[in-house]
Amino acid sequence: MKQSDVFKMRSHRGRAVLAALPIAIAAACGGAADDAAVSTSAPANTEPPPTTSAPEPVEEFDISMIEPSVVKIYAEGSFVDAASGYAYQAAGIGTGGVISGDGLVITNNHVVTGAALLRVEVPGVDGLVNARILGASECYDLAVIDLDGDGYQALEFSDQEPRPGLTIFAAGYPAADESTFEGTDYTLTSGIISSTSADGESGWASIDNVLEHDAQILAGNSGGPLVDAAGRIVGVNYAGWEDFDKNYAIARSEVDRVLDRLIAGEDVESIGINGEAIYDEYAGITGIWVSSVKPGSPADVAGVAGGDVITTLQGIAMGADGTMNDYCDVLRTYGDDATLSIEVLRYETSELLEGQINGEPLSLAFSFAQEFDDVVADAPSGGATESVGYSGYRTVSDDSGFVSVSVPNEWADVDGTYNDAIGGPSVWASTDLDTFAVSFDVPGVRVDVSSDGSLTPEAAAFEADYSSYCVDLGAESYEDGVYSGVLQLWGECGNSQSAVIIIGATDSSGEFTVRVEAIVVTDADLEALDEIINSFYVSM
Repeated sequence: MKQSDVFKMRSHRGRAVLAALPIAIAAACGGAADDAAVSTSAPANTEPPPTTSAPEPVEEFDISMIEPSVVKIYAEGSFVDAASGYAYQAAGIGTGGVISGDGLVITNNHVVTGAALLRVEVPGVDGLVNARILGASECYDLAVIDLDGDGYQALEFSDQEPRPGLTIFAAGYPAADESTFEGTDYTLTSGIISSTSADGESGWASIDNVLEHDAQILAGNSGGPLVDAAGRIVGVNYAGWEDFDKNYAIARSEVDRVLDRLIAGEDVESIGINGEAIYDEYAGITGIWVSSVKPGSPADVAGVAGGDVITTLQGIAMGADGTMNDYCDVLRTYGDDATLSIEVLRYETSELLEGQINGEPLSLAFSFAQEFDDVVADAPSGGATESVGYSGYRTVSDDSGFVSVSVPNEWADVDGTYNDAIGGPSVWASTDLDTFAVSFDVPGVRVDVSSDGSLTPEAAAFEADYSSYCVDLGAESYEDGVYSGVLQLWGECGNSQSAVIIIGATDSSGEFTVRVEAIVVTDADLEALDEIINSFYVSM
């Protein structure tokens, strides 16, 4: 038996029954010797009172009848997981509610946005039905999709304000874990609304009016309808807290704010991402993690990609409180068509990018290849490095695996032994480490880490005094979205007229200091330096 067959509401109406009761009438006759007789029966010429018949029975609504209007959505495409950082090609699953006979379905933004292909399982329809996204909103976490064809059974929205204690049902396709998504069956859980004004600030939405209820929902229920006993939509489920039996739905009043615009094909309070707020205390990173991007959206045009972290929008730091609140407030302040400055951390490569939504596309926030091109002379004829560029890059690590950095393939001489002098893990790479260690004639990099608290970023940056061999080009503050500290630049070093770049920095925890020193001989090495700066990483 399907679970939906179990949940059938029964309401009982009391039957009014009127009984004719005898009325005692006492008559007092002044001074009379005998009492008057008291009759306990109706007079003979009095008609008996009419009997009251029971009202006609009201037909009960069978809640299982909503099943044909609740669909399973397969969103297939490339998504980047916020927990692991891994990209995966797979079909996620969610739920939707049919709201018109011609195939309009309401669901969550986080179910469908960024999908390359949407296919929908409709009860009673053979095979999967193709669908397309009409409009979406990451702030409301709502989207409307359009199914191919028509003749679908639609749900109606309730015209009553929900109230605490109202009996409700959550319909959808939940799963205990993603591996069981495809085999999930339709389920219906019951409960009551416990609050009509729950906190709507979450990691993936910012909503004013949220319903809290105890009809259990799990992964896969997202986007499914929350209905009353008459099968009318009172909200759209979007979050659940299984351990505490707390579940949340976007109230119908919030849906009403944006539904017509979504149906009309507009994106509302949206730049076109499927994302969530993150706070990585260990790495010191806060922002909006982007798991996927809607093709052709403002975010896509700007160059935002899955795996990016939006760290600032219009100069405002994102996700510091673990919610989308600041992100959505910026969009609400300026509007969807405004040109907004955006800063992005490309997590995979540690690149810090700057650009605009509805404006200039993203580019490196800082590039040594562009900034210091005039301080590096071309390599002399027969030099170790040709300025035509390197064949590619690979990641090298120290022996413990705590420190890593991406270097040119040609820098094949690598040493990852522990650095006793600085007291921590270390990795060096060059075309020739012996020459790199004693001169400025070959390119290379060394990344050293001190974790005993004795070395500050300033001390690390100014540790080496090359004033006898180079021109001091000064120091400046350094910030790349992960590490911050000081950058020192030396130019015209030695016979090769090379440049030396030294960075002393720490992450937000301050538990260690990392020192990066690179020798740049040619323009090709400047491009390699960009790769080094964007990739060095400490995982202690």
